[in-house]
Amino acid sequence: MLKSTIKGLLEDALKTLDVRDVEIEIEKPADSQHGDFSTNIAMKLARVLRKAPLLIAKNIVATLPKTDGIAKVDVAPPGFINFYLDARVYHPVVHEINRLGEAYANLNTGKGQHINIEFVSANPTGYLHIGHARGAAAGDAMARIMKKAGYRVTKEFYVNDGGNQITTLAQSIDARYKQLFDHDVPMPKDGYHGAEIKAIAARIKAEFGDRFLHEDGFDYFKERGVRELLAGLKRDLEAFGVSFDVWYHETTLYETKAIDKTLAILREKGYIYEKDDAHWLKTSDFSDEKDRVIIKSDGTYTYLLPDIAYHHDKLSRGYTHLIDILGGDHHGYVPRLKAAIKMISGKDGMLDVDILQMVKVMQDGKEITQSKRSGKSITLADLISEVGKDPIRYFFAMRSLNTHMELDLDLALRQTNENPVYYAQYAHARIASVLREADSRGIKLDLSPRDFTRLGGAKADALMATLAEYKDVVGEAAEKRLFHRIPQYIHRLASTLHSYYADTKVLTEDLTTTTERLALMHAVKVILKDALTLVGVDAIERM
Repeated sequence: MLKSTIKGLLEDALKTLDVRDVEIEIEKPADSQHGDFSTNIAMKLARVLRKAPLLIAKNIVATLPKTDGIAKVDVAPPGFINFYLDARVYHPVVHEINRLGEAYANLNTGKGQHINIEFVSANPTGYLHIGHARGAAAGDAMARIMKKAGYRVTKEFYVNDGGNQITTLAQSIDARYKQLFDHDVPMPKDGYHGAEIKAIAARIKAEFGDRFLHEDGFDYFKERGVRELLAGLKRDLEAFGVSFDVWYHETTLYETKAIDKTLAILREKGYIYEKDDAHWLKTSDFSDEKDRVIIKSDGTYTYLLPDIAYHHDKLSRGYTHLIDILGGDHHGYVPRLKAAIKMISGKDGMLDVDILQMVKVMQDGKEITQSKRSGKSITLADLISEVGKDPIRYFFAMRSLNTHMELDLDLALRQTNENPVYYAQYAHARIASVLREADSRGIKLDLSPRDFTRLGGAKADALMATLAEYKDVVGEAAEKRLFHRIPQYIHRLASTLHSYYADTKVLTEDLTTTTERLALMHAVKVILKDALTLVGVDAIERM
């Protein structure tokens, strides 16, 4: 990777200045006149070396050896070091992409690490809402990117089927069932009023008639409700392009005595004490603001205890790191959970929690909170029906989870370059069209060229340079869990492609020129498709 090469040169140069163990940041300048890569390392060292950044930068550059592929290195005030690459350094990149196809940029960043990513984990009591949709898009993109970078990744959904909400679900179905026989039965407190609950009750009546007017149907309503609603969640997620490797049921914790085993470990390690007839966990010893109750005075568990047992179970399955994506209402919950994981594992940093922020849905310039189709709260199914999978997934992937965002449905439907997903997919379709046209003219696609001399100047160089960024982008996005870097890259590549295409004729009268340019087009097509796939978006062949 080109960035790695430059970083290595800088590290060697710093050793000559007796500087070690300093983080070197290498960026792509916004203005290409400032080079292909730039670093601010001289400014970072100014205080350490007690010299002017400009002087430090000049000293560093003076020690750099001449290196194939680097045409020029200069210094710019107040101390930037800018690297200008010879365009020929990109030629092997184009060839390698065409040789490897979708395997290009398969990295070893995560070698030996097995990551568990838990996301969505919605209660099986109704439809998936817009917050779940954002979490699903983010978690799945994160998993795909990390797999690309060489991590072993397991995607997990925690099914909350053992708590009070499931009791309320069964009671809600029971009330709706009896109401179908004109019984005046009120809905339970905090009951579930969705149309899906009425539909389940209607199906039960159709199958069993009035049977459950004469016998207790609670256990059956509970099992059936969870089963049908969970099947609905799976269907919606599948339509969204999201699948899970593990569906872990909360009831498993009780069936396997996992909670009792976890309690025993925590007691043995001295992390539990009794006060006011309750059992407390010493989370304040691990940066939590106070200790937390895990068993209430009436003997029932707080939500924290089963959650600790669940994460203990995950660690026992051999994962080297856990990642949870949780809703904004869990923000204050994170310190106590991390504290508990450290108690259980004896290690720091075994769990990372990403909190997703709110989404506003906009249409006609106004925020909307209800689906026009159902008149109820907006669900994932509504979004897919309204605008399709691809725009929703792409828009969600464009923003980091910790930012509030607006989902503009009008923009998502727009078939113009203003729509970022349309812009990206059109770039892929445009190349597909060129390749089809070449084939119709009897021009054979030749992916063997290694040297390129007739691509068309500066815009071709910019296109190859953008292709060369891909490995670094994938590696950084995986290592730092910055999935939104992929759509940012897609947009840069699409923009550079459109600019090149507008300025350059691909199919010419000269076979060598045409062959080289088609090889470049094919390489761009490969990377566009791969990058779109990482965020769960289809690469379109025709538009």
